[in-house]
Amino acid sequence: MRFEIQMASEYEIQTKTLDRDLVEGSKDVAVADKAAKGILFIIASIAVVIVFFIIIFLFTLGGDFFLEVPLSEFLLGTNWSGNDGFFGAKYVILGTILVAIGALVFAIPFGIGIAIFIAEIAPKRIKSILKGLMEILAGIPSIVFGYFGRTILRFWIEDIFSVNRGLCWFNASFLLGLMALPTIISVCEDAISSVPIAYKKASYAMGATRWQTISKVMVPAAMSGITAGIVLGMGRAIGETMTVTMVAGGNVLLPNPITDIFSGIRTITATIAFEHKEAAGIHQSGLFALAIVLFLMTLFINITANRILSRLRKKFEGKSKEKRFEKNSFIQKLKNDSGIIYVKEVYNKYKGIIFKLILIILILWILSTWLGVFPGIFLTGIGLGIIVFFRKLNPRYEQWIAFSLMIILTIIILFFLGIIIQQIITNGLPAFEDPNFLTTNSQGSTGGLLDVMLGTLALTGVAMLFSIPLGVFAGVYLSEYSRETRATKIIRSAIDNLNGTPSIVFGLFGYSLFVLTMGGRSLLAGGLTLGIMILPTIIRTSEEACIAIPQEFREGSLALGSTKWQSIVKIVLPSAMPAIITGVILGMGRVAGETAPIIFTAVMYVGPSSIALLEPVKALTFHLYILVMTYPDAQVYAGGTALTLLILVLFLYAIAFAIRSYYNKKKMW
Repeated sequence: MRFEIQMASEYEIQTKTLDRDLVEGSKDVAVADKAAKGILFIIASIAVVIVFFIIIFLFTLGGDFFLEVPLSEFLLGTNWSGNDGFFGAKYVILGTILVAIGALVFAIPFGIGIAIFIAEIAPKRIKSILKGLMEILAGIPSIVFGYFGRTILRFWIEDIFSVNRGLCWFNASFLLGLMALPTIISVCEDAISSVPIAYKKASYAMGATRWQTISKVMVPAAMSGITAGIVLGMGRAIGETMTVTMVAGGNVLLPNPITDIFSGIRTITATIAFEHKEAAGIHQSGLFALAIVLFLMTLFINITANRILSRLRKKFEGKSKEKRFEKNSFIQKLKNDSGIIYVKEVYNKYKGIIFKLILIILILWILSTWLGVFPGIFLTGIGLGIIVFFRKLNPRYEQWIAFSLMIILTIIILFFLGIIIQQIITNGLPAFEDPNFLTTNSQGSTGGLLDVMLGTLALTGVAMLFSIPLGVFAGVYLSEYSRETRATKIIRSAIDNLNGTPSIVFGLFGYSLFVLTMGGRSLLAGGLTLGIMILPTIIRTSEEACIAIPQEFREGSLALGSTKWQSIVKIVLPSAMPAIITGVILGMGRVAGETAPIIFTAVMYVGPSSIALLEPVKALTFHLYILVMTYPDAQVYAGGTALTLLILVLFLYAIAFAIRSYYNKKKMW
């Protein structure tokens, strides 16, 4: 009996000890999970800190400028000559807007047409091929577009249009339109694809044809997303640096007449790129003031686009609109005012007619300035007649013509993509006839590319070492821990704005933060600047990769006793790793093709180059820029450099596509 009592007592003691250990263990696990969540939140908040620092540094270094130059003179003055002390930025700002508008005139019809073709018309296999080709178009470095525009396209423009100047507004806008296309196509295609299938079925049930459903149901329903794509495309065009620097002509004057697309033009980014090297004192502050204007323009564009996309998502998710002002008596009085209600009704009734009338007048005016009044009226009339004829066609013929037009638009862009790649290959192959081209160091306008390639790889390596851990962990926080709180919205907004910030602004930020504190340009300064620039891409890629993992994986892991952090580390991240690696490789391709940030932070052109963290390095993009702009006789060397850069970037993209294709076939969800 005593033995049994003793055994029961020992069992009770062991049970209490085990319960205490389990409780203590669960407390430790809870503390570890909270610590992990806190650390990930801090990492994710880095994007907010970076945006804050960009604003602080830009306004600190550019703010003194407005103590000496009145804001009105800066914004309204027409004479910009930094070396002579004149800082009227009106024509530079308007030049930036004109180039962006010209790019959108080309990119909007092609972008929307190709997006419709990919989303609604193309077979599944063709759709995947087209998406891959658009990613290749997006991956071609801007310096390669600039090389193509300055050495090839300029002469085609002079011959085809019989003009004396191929480096002009048209050249820049055409190339920027090509560069903005992937952004517009991607966002528009996502918007069209996100329209609920019920809309399409209801249209078919009413007897509508496929084209009538697309044009009168799908596209109007997705118009908010299409608008956001256009806005983001404009941001891409406004923020571009190297292409416009190389091909726009550089005149600090407005075209005369304003529709003269073959005149030279100067943008904000080109002005900063042209003048940064020799600028000092008030001149340097003036360039930072231009950067402030550029940053505010792109910030406004990004916020507008993200706001539009947010409303589109809420619309299709069935969420009600935010009633922010419903308790504001003044706003309610305005809403209920009979005069305002009447104006709103008239506007809604006639807005289509008003928009069409304005568009017709604009087209007539442009054609008249190009060709004369009567030819302009004649061509405008023909265009209106074609539209009226198209609308009165039998729906089947209308659909056939519309689908044919979408296919033709797609073929035209693929043709231009092929022409660019073919010309780069043709101009670059002669350089590879030299067996030492890739194995010897550069010597000014001659030599090989060994040290230049090593410098590019070193910059890419430093950038990825900085951005990968921060980007992946920030993405994990946003996908696994974050809720739709105000803090999360601020973080996401900061990431989106960082993603849309022009690369030249990152260059100025890196110059003020790293170069001035480190005592000069260096591999480390350039790598960190590129790492900050690519951080939003890594964050987004990691977040989307983790979100794509089925929730059942997490629930199964938690049911077996794993903590949330253990589930993330052992289940979610391994499953998402192929997609994360793909995003990282695409990020490497973008970093390897960047020019503007490293001009301010990292690169040199002549002299011995060493791969040392605190020394400047050479890079393929900057090497190509100097060859094209400074050595017109070194065309073979420049062509070989452009081809080498293109091969490097496309090789990285090919690896990313192969990994994505392989794991897409293997995954079971």
